[in-house]
Amino acid sequence: MSSKRRKYTREFKIEAVRLVRNSGKSQREVADDLGVPESNLTRWKKKYAQNGDDAFPGNGNLPPEKECIRRLERENEILRQERDIPKKAVTIFSQPSR
Repeated sequence: MSSKRRKYTREFKIEAVRLVRNSGKSQREVADDLGVPESNLTRWKKKYAQNGDDAFPGNGNLPPEKECIRRLERENEILRQERDIPKKAVTIFSQPSR
């Protein structure tokens, strides 16, 4: 028997972290009120502390700086390939014909 994994929206996670910080309730009480495992709140608090409002970018999405790095690495790979094509062509065409 498999249980479905719950998905929480970005807004829900941010609001849960704000409740833990500002409500005066313990993390355990907030987790019980929201029906969320306490370990999730702990993880969300850490991510929010590290990234602020850029935390929780979404499923398959990267934070802006990591997305920029990924895009630049891909562009760099394409440029390397474009640079190497003429070198390979010279090698192929400079071989003596048989």
